[in-house]
Amino acid sequence: MNNQKILLGITGGIAAYKTPELVRRLKERGADVQVVLTRSAREFVTETTLQAVSGRPVRANLWDKEAEAAMGHIELARWADLVLIAPATAEIMARLASGSAPDLLTTLCLATEAPIAIAPAMNHVMWSNPAVQENREKLTNRGIRILGPAVGDQACGETGPGRMLEPDDIVKAVCAPVAVQNAEQAPLAGKTVMITAGPTREAIDPVRFISNRSSGKMGYALADAASKAGAKVILITGPVGIPAPDGIDALNVENAKEMYAAVHSNIDNVDIFIGAAAVADYHAVNINAEKIKKSDDKMSIELARNPDILSSVARLQDRPFTAGFAAETENLRDYAIGKLEAKNLDMIIANLVGRNRGFDSDDNTVEVFWRDGEQSFPTTKKSVLAKDLVALIARRYREGQAAETENTKTELPAIMVRD
Repeated sequence: MNNQKILLGITGGIAAYKTPELVRRLKERGADVQVVLTRSAREFVTETTLQAVSGRPVRANLWDKEAEAAMGHIELARWADLVLIAPATAEIMARLASGSAPDLLTTLCLATEAPIAIAPAMNHVMWSNPAVQENREKLTNRGIRILGPAVGDQACGETGPGRMLEPDDIVKAVCAPVAVQNAEQAPLAGKTVMITAGPTREAIDPVRFISNRSSGKMGYALADAASKAGAKVILITGPVGIPAPDGIDALNVENAKEMYAAVHSNIDNVDIFIGAAAVADYHAVNINAEKIKKSDDKMSIELARNPDILSSVARLQDRPFTAGFAAETENLRDYAIGKLEAKNLDMIIANLVGRNRGFDSDDNTVEVFWRDGEQSFPTTKKSVLAKDLVALIARRYREGQAAETENTKTELPAIMVRD
């Protein structure tokens, strides 16, 4: 970051105590850092400390007569190559989202043409609040980069998403080469992603079938997010009442066997498989050719297991990165981790379902597990959640590819070269 000019905005959260270290790390990379404090931030960190580590006088007041004699806020806005706000409170996110400018920092954000990145920090319940999530979506859509937050212990003694990223992680994010930052905007460019969505219907007779309450909304949102992330998307869907996302042709199937066949007929050259469909576990052994008439008080239907699509993909010799869904009504963590291991998946996305949650809803909340990690996603719109899940899947996929490449290099035999 040699000679990069970074305007570091610090707002009033307890995580502000980490900002002197953040300034130091940025300067170690060669950046020139100008600190701007909000009034609340001055309750957590001093101007003296920040001036000492940055080597520049700290700006905090929009009405500083000496600085504003030459329209100092405009000068600062033009000076910056990047505006970084860390920590970013729920309040500053709301101000940025609404376009208000009651202080120096928000005024600079409106007046600058430099890119803006924020590192949110707040209590996990605040972060999950629909208002905060709506503001996050607005900021993302305007091109503001959201760095984090991390999941972990919080100052209030609780645990969850909302912890500010550590200074080293923030520096790595903002110091990433342009190519890497572009990869964050289109992390799946050049990749093929197959997604299954919706329910399946297992016929009993010409008018009746066994199915479930899946609407397909989550799978379709994932397909849309993957497409916008640059991927070629193959969407294989059961019967749903929603249109396919723009630019994506859906392969429509009825039952589990048809979905299994469609998956394996198109799986070649697929890089990532996301099994979001709620596939029926069983089908009727005998399907009546005519409508079954109501006669006896009781009726029995013999059922047989359907093929396990997710496991079959995970067992392929040259298999894609495989992510599955686990919809449970209880013991979510235990069942999800058990499914992850039993089916040999790379990732499992788990959510509780039941009355007014999961199925048929426009919102969702999930827990994601992989071999050596996990992440919680608060309740938010499925369209927003899908973007976050695709970003996580893309990151895990790239990490896996990098590890595989490194292992291959390690295993290559030495080659003797003679003159």
